[in-house]
Amino acid sequence: MAGQTIQIKTETGKQFSAYLVAPSSGKGPGIVLCQEIFGVNAAMREKANFLAEEGYTVLVPDLFWRSAANIELGYTPEDFQKAYALYQQYDENLGVEDIQDSLTYLQTRPECDMSTGLGVVGYCLGGKLAYLAACRLPEVACAVGYYGVGLENVLDELANLKGRLVLHIAELDQFTPPDARQAILQAASQYSNVKAYVYEDVDHAFARPKSEHYHKPSARFAHERTVTALHDMIGPHYDLVALWEEHIRHEFDTRDVPATMATMVAEPYVNHIPTLTGGVGQSQLARFYRYHFVHQNPEDMKITSISRTVGSTQVVDEFIMSFTHDTEIDWLLPGVKPTGKYVEIPMLGVIQFRGSKLCHEHIYWDQASVLVQIGLLNPEGLPVAGVETAKKLLNEDLPSNTLMPSWNSSEGKPIGEGV
Repeated sequence: MAGQTIQIKTETGKQFSAYLVAPSSGKGPGIVLCQEIFGVNAAMREKANFLAEEGYTVLVPDLFWRSAANIELGYTPEDFQKAYALYQQYDENLGVEDIQDSLTYLQTRPECDMSTGLGVVGYCLGGKLAYLAACRLPEVACAVGYYGVGLENVLDELANLKGRLVLHIAELDQFTPPDARQAILQAASQYSNVKAYVYEDVDHAFARPKSEHYHKPSARFAHERTVTALHDMIGPHYDLVALWEEHIRHEFDTRDVPATMATMVAEPYVNHIPTLTGGVGQSQLARFYRYHFVHQNPEDMKITSISRTVGSTQVVDEFIMSFTHDTEIDWLLPGVKPTGKYVEIPMLGVIQFRGSKLCHEHIYWDQASVLVQIGLLNPEGLPVAGVETAKKLLNEDLPSNTLMPSWNSSEGKPIGEGV
């Protein structure tokens, strides 16, 4: 994403700068992104670009313009001291006014889709400002605050909230000690349009990549919750099933690598969990698809759908893949020569989207079942099964517990009350 620096005029005639970035489609719902105490630095611009990939037009105002215009700080001890000094003298009420001016400006931009509402997202200082903006500015349909500092002191403002509010709280955040966290959670529980989430064993700034406290699983979970709330309140809305089916059509039917890659974000990744095959990034993944996947699958490979769960940002597909092992399949059986055996295996795919593009695939299956079916693993004496795993998925009436030697020993024994 390529953003630009623009100028926003206040009602008093003064102006301050902001970073603006639009989605690849050229237009999307508007979000004001509120900075940490380090200014509109590279990390904040990356956050804006990331949200733009999700389909939003994002504006990041310089909230320190009155005291240190256009300052960009890093995360060294020296820069932290500068940032903390700016934070201590910061007037949050003026900050909300700046968010109001930013929202007003955003609505004038052709890149902003005004058919829906507006959103505010913030981190650290910006997390509290997002909270205050949600409570004070009626045009804010959805606000998200990451580890906002001092929320426990302004909980009474929740009574004025009109839209939806999502709060992400770090369990180990020294700026939000346990008593403060409990007060926030208690207050949030009183409102149906407020959701507060606590992320265990993580600290302040857990969602800032490359930071000392960055925790990728928590950051991803928080982002999914953020985007889900934004989708619900201001859009955009995508048909993820259609997007996913278009992707697999090019993988297995047309076998068209460029068309497959066109369904994905600029830097996607695929991970076939049992065999560690796939690729990370455009170049590596295109190479994988071209030489080790799309043109290498058996001609009779077939997918039988079992179930599908569709969320706001991902699809979880349960299916049976069947094929004749008449060609070497690098991604599924790397280094194994064709055996001519027919194979049926249950699979599970977790398909994540970013905006209208597929972001990543996590594909799971029981590799032991595959090895049993092609004759490379003798199941005798081992707790593994062959084609039975697929057969029982299709017919739950087939016997259970056949691999448990102790199963017959419980026959006729009392089960107990309440069971």
